[in-house]
Amino acid sequence: MGVELLFLLLPIAALSGWLLGRRETRDTEGRQFSLLSSDYFKGLNFLLNEQPDKAIEVFIHMLEVDSDTVDTHFAVGSLFRRRGEVDRAIRIHQNLIARPTLSRQQRDQALYELGTDYMRAGLLDRAENLFQELVAESTSHRQQALRQLLDIYQQEKDWYKAIAVGQRLQGMGNSAVSPIIAQFFCEQAEQALMLGERDEVLRLARRALVEDRNCVRATLLEGRIELEAGSHKSAVRIFKRVEQQDPAYLPEVIAPLQEAFLQQGRGGEMLTYLRDILARHGGISIMLALAELIRQQQGEKEAAVFVTGHMRGHPSIRGMERLIDLKLLSSEGQARDDLLILKDLTDKLLESKPVYCCSQCGYSGKTLVWLCPSCKQWNTTKPIHGIEGE
Repeated sequence: MGVELLFLLLPIAALSGWLLGRRETRDTEGRQFSLLSSDYFKGLNFLLNEQPDKAIEVFIHMLEVDSDTVDTHFAVGSLFRRRGEVDRAIRIHQNLIARPTLSRQQRDQALYELGTDYMRAGLLDRAENLFQELVAESTSHRQQALRQLLDIYQQEKDWYKAIAVGQRLQGMGNSAVSPIIAQFFCEQAEQALMLGERDEVLRLARRALVEDRNCVRATLLEGRIELEAGSHKSAVRIFKRVEQQDPAYLPEVIAPLQEAFLQQGRGGEMLTYLRDILARHGGISIMLALAELIRQQQGEKEAAVFVTGHMRGHPSIRGMERLIDLKLLSSEGQARDDLLILKDLTDKLLESKPVYCCSQCGYSGKTLVWLCPSCKQWNTTKPIHGIEGE
């Protein structure tokens, strides 16, 4: 048994003895006797002999559940859960629920704590049943139970139930849940996309935008469907919306936006648009797309001049790699060999670097994820900026 557990249980032992002594003093009206029972020493003996489970049973038995001790049970159960000893927390909270002397509020609190224990243990079906009971019957814990249900349905990827719970929270004045509901609609849209149900994708994406007009994910889905349907003018209008929603995601929209422009023969407009957003927001992806258009329309030399000028004020590894590629087109001999060495170096540097990072927990990776796999927050993973990123 660790030292931490000993320090956790000793106060319980002391409190047990004190409460027992107080009751005995009250019951005997001042007669002289020992304030501590044999059970108290038995519990201490279990502790000292590294038998914490038996010690817990003794102390819980001594702490009869009444108005004086119920808060102690809650505190001890929470401590065990935070320590990761969920089985012990479950036993304490089950012991509470089994007592008929609890008030309605105390019972609701015990049900909520037990549901939280089950969630921590991964027993989501049991937790769901308890939280649904609280939603139906409790007033003091209804919102808390709904938030836990939202978490459960998110883990289970049951987006229909998650949306329904989120909307109930909305109806209780929780407007902050709207962007999360928008992500749930986007999850449904992604499923519809896999099934080839394009009309359903559009409906769900637009429903997400009703919940959160700044939902970039919904805009990307809507724009993709319009682009695949050949509605290029509509796709341009939709993709341009990202700049107002969240400019950090502009790198995600450059390629499909360029395709939509070029399909209409509007390459010159795309060039102008890229220059404008580069001036407003910067970003290596925008610069590289602009450099490629310049190369196609004006040649490699003009593209190299443009990249060199941009790199002086905004150095980046990806920009250096593109500049090397452009120089290789007109180099030969020793100069070409030297450039190939540099290109190999930049390729290896970029290969090992993440592209996206979560602003909440620092999780990083090469793929854009809308739900951070580390901190479980929505819409916090964005393109990395700086010399190694955008």
